[in-house]
Amino acid sequence: MYAQSFDDISIVPTFVLTPLTYLGGVFYSISLLPSFWQDVSLINPVLYMVNAFRFGILGVSDIDFVVALGIILIFIVLLTLFSLSLLSRGVGIKN
Repeated sequence: MYAQSFDDISIVPTFVLTPLTYLGGVFYSISLLPSFWQDVSLINPVLYMVNAFRFGILGVSDIDFVVALGIILIFIVLLTLFSLSLLSRGVGIKN
């Protein structure tokens, strides 16, 4: 919606999703991180999605499954409301 050119689309995956993936415990347990980075990881929505998936497959998780599911649902609702508000204002829609 905000990209002016095709190159602008790669900004989000490069500078937002990649760091969230690495701090989300995709490749390791967050208990291996130093205390500061564990606290930073707890505000990462990817962490909760990864741990819910890990619990579903392995039955093991760093985060309680109910908490992870609750956080995921909260993010779904917030992002849906944000998307609907952008669509209702017509941001980025071209005639």
